[in-house]
Amino acid sequence: MFAVPPDIKTEVFARLPDRYRVSSGRSRWVDIQRNGAPTGSFLEGPSFDKAGNLYVVDVPWGRIFRVSPAGEFDLVAEYEGEPNGLKIHRDGRIFVADYRHGIMNLDPASGKVTPFLDRAELDRFKGVNDLVFADNGDLYFTDQGLTGLHDPTGRLYRLSAKDGRLEAVLQGIPSPNGLVLNLDDSAVFVNVTRDNAVWRVPMMANGKAFKVGAFIRLSGGGGPDGLAIDEAGNLAVAHLGLGSVWLFNPMGEPIARIRSCAGPLTTNVAYGGADRRTLYITESETGQILAAKLDVPGRRMFSHSA
Repeated sequence: MFAVPPDIKTEVFARLPDRYRVSSGRSRWVDIQRNGAPTGSFLEGPSFDKAGNLYVVDVPWGRIFRVSPAGEFDLVAEYEGEPNGLKIHRDGRIFVADYRHGIMNLDPASGKVTPFLDRAELDRFKGVNDLVFADNGDLYFTDQGLTGLHDPTGRLYRLSAKDGRLEAVLQGIPSPNGLVLNLDDSAVFVNVTRDNAVWRVPMMANGKAFKVGAFIRLSGGGGPDGLAIDEAGNLAVAHLGLGSVWLFNPMGEPIARIRSCAGPLTTNVAYGGADRRTLYITESETGQILAAKLDVPGRRMFSHSA
């Protein structure tokens, strides 16, 4: 066991305006995932563009918002889908992990959302969750669905930027969720929500996974959701249900706990700001984006490269 890590406070960066909060209507996602509880929004998938705007998705209502550096929300897209994760390619394309439809592309100018990858061979995905780009352009994404310890059939996929080949890197995962690559792209860290753990997936030179193991074990809450990495290799793990984001060093030792100043559903994280030293956190219960100032800048991801 480790000593209790120091606390880092958060503040509210932005709040979804009331005009965008849904007060009526039905959502199958809300009926299943939230047991029909009133859900005005459920924000996830934070990702910054080159201009410093923060994109977030609203899962149950098929919406994608752009948040200015001043914290002002603008509705970019609204469509028949369940967007769960979002990342921005260095060429400006915006990729969305849609639980219902697969991997999608968003045109931010028109708000049009179009299919990019809707199945693996002939099989539909269980329900894609999150995605990340490697430095070479390969796209990694998790296929979570409703998997868990009772049904450990989730997958980690890689789509090759070189030849467009889609491969299941790892199968048999009980609820794969947020993911990042380590600093040299030699391993993938995957939040496995129902196992309440962060798995480490080392990659061989031929692209095959080997020696996969649990890197970090958590307890309580609903399990780890979103994941980010900084330039020192520290992991920021959003712990759903505990209202916290844990910081772990590259050896997996806890170094800080970032506490939500809002609700308990801290779902996703992204580094941003002029120096990338601010961690932005989606708090899905209250529809707010929180911010915490940290010492080490976040890794300059593929999506932010020139």
